[in-house]
Amino acid sequence: MIALLQRVISASVTVEDERIADIGQGLLALIGVEKNDTVAKAERLAERILGYRVFADERDKMNQNVCNVNGSVLLVPQFTLAADTRKGMRPSFSSAADPETGRILFDQLVDIMRKRTDRIQIGRFGADMAVKLVNDGPVTIWLRA
Repeated sequence: MIALLQRVISASVTVEDERIADIGQGLLALIGVEKNDTVAKAERLAERILGYRVFADERDKMNQNVCNVNGSVLLVPQFTLAADTRKGMRPSFSSAADPETGRILFDQLVDIMRKRTDRIQIGRFGADMAVKLVNDGPVTIWLRA
């Protein structure tokens, strides 16, 4: 599984003119699911997202995780993170999980994270989403589990 983390001041998701998710300070995590991903990888990715230290401490060092700063996490499914861009000028999505598997593993990631914190918002799997964010830093980190 892949997560593209962006430290944000705020972020939201709108689907068909309805705002379905909205957070203040925290992390926007774009989530990609690949063919060989498992629940164990979802567990590891949840641990990394919640534990990754990308927020400043009192000495302005990145030593705090999203939970330490009482931040929220907005999880947005994005299969295009699994793109293979090594050849040509058009991405291949052959390594992406099929939609059913992707939905199952994304939902399992959400469930795992909600057991660890109540500060989780989500985008809508398979929907055409408008994602807005105000980057903080900017800080953008690519994680794999």
